[in-house]
Amino acid sequence: MRLIVTTALLTLLLTMAMASLTNAQTTSSSKTGSELFSEIIKMDSLLFTAFNKRDTTLFKEFFTKDMEFFHDKTGLTGFDNTISFMRNTAQPGNDLKRELVEGSCEVYAVPGYGAMQIGKHRFCHTENGKYDCGTFKFVHIWQFKNGQWKISRIVSYDH
Repeated sequence: MRLIVTTALLTLLLTMAMASLTNAQTTSSSKTGSELFSEIIKMDSLLFTAFNKRDTTLFKEFFTKDMEFFHDKTGLTGFDNTISFMRNTAQPGNDLKRELVEGSCEVYAVPGYGAMQIGKHRFCHTENGKYDCGTFKFVHIWQFKNGQWKISRIVSYDH
């Protein structure tokens, strides 16, 4: 009887471990170190190329639907507000551009989830006839799921 219970427990544990591994493969990238860094910097470039070109359709594809955006001036918003901001930015006459500050990024793996990108970026636009730029800090939490990278959390600060 004891052998049957032990065998059943081991089978259950093995099944749970295999299910966990299968899930991890769909929600986590196997990339680490410089390979992960390059992948996230590439995703950052694609995201903000869409932003700078005012491609609202492509831009929204970089975010999870439950995305949260924490901003030190405007508070907590989400996906809908971010996409609305992008649509407003895409209006004629708005020349807001974003660039990543070279050498400012750090990327860390988030096991079982994706990656964390920490860095600085510069936004420039014309205000009152004068070109104005500001450099700000950010954190992007990238989720890797079903073979795709999407941002699920943003922290924007030091404005």
